Amino acid sequence: MLSILCTCPPMIGAIASLESEFHKRGATVFCPRFTQTLTIPELLELVPQYDGWIIGDDPATAEVFAAGRAGRLQAAVKWGVGTDNVDFVGAKASGYEVKNTPGMFGEEVSDVALGYLLCLARELHVIDRGVRSGSWPKPSGLSLTGKTVALAGFGNIGRAAARKLLAFGMRVIAYDPFYQADPALPVENATWPERLGEADFVVLTCALTPSSHHMVNRDTLTLLKPGARLINVGRGPLVEEKALIEALENGQLHSVALDVFEEEPLPAESPLRRHERCLFGSHNSSNTREAVLRTSHKAIELLFEKLRGAET
Repeated sequence: MLSILCTCPPMIGAIASLESEFHKRGATVFCPRFTQTLTIPELLELVPQYDGWIIGDDPATAEVFAAGRAGRLQAAVKWGVGTDNVDFVGAKASGYEVKNTPGMFGEEVSDVALGYLLCLARELHVIDRGVRSGSWPKPSGLSLTGKTVALAGFGNIGRAAARKLLAFGMRVIAYDPFYQADPALPVENATWPERLGEADFVVLTCALTPSSHHMVNRDTLTLLKPGARLINVGRGPLVEEKALIEALENGQLHSVALDVFEEEPLPAESPLRRHERCLFGSHNSSNTREAVLRTSHKAIELLFEKLRGAET
């Protein structure tokens, strides 16, 4: 019987509904206990013990794949859209072709981006905290109609976000090196960081690549109008957090909503925690029952295609 390792937290949370998918393929699945990701030493111990690996956001390094090749590992699949944690060159060097599951979370992640944007515009999180502490705050918010959004990333998630932003009567400037116009989405197009000074909101939905690493930094933040708001539902390292903190402290940024961070979970000592105008997530924007099951079924399908290929 094949043995599969799953290190993807959302899939692990739904594993009771998925075990039959493994059993009918003659396999068992093991889900270790952890918070966000396993460490390289933990992976070096675990991965070689299994025939297949469904990768979460773990450091899937060349060293880990080499250890898998030295052990039982026959195939691996990356659960979800983001692949910045996977060393594809290192995987190939050990004989693995790792696929991911693209196009799965456009609606779900864009829903969360819009939720964060609404909260920052109307300061709903500030009101909630105030009422809980016994006060009755009434901050003046921003009307969305007519405001401008700088939307970084115009793929599956970015397009879904653009559709919803346009429905609010907002103007959208889309940034994407592979931008393709869509007649159904009347957005404007620019090259990052051009025209950032027009933005009332900056929304990051793009992938983490060498060129997008720290795309929000001290230089780009100074281009924003004072009081702009930032939402990141992409990857933590898109934003240079040290520069972000400076922009919050000097008023360049009014507030930020971060679903992802440079280090996850967010360290207890992070200076971001002391800023009341920060709204925090837990890298959870894709996590709905429907999306998790849809993506997990796809990951299982891809993995067992690879395992069948490895047997022939």
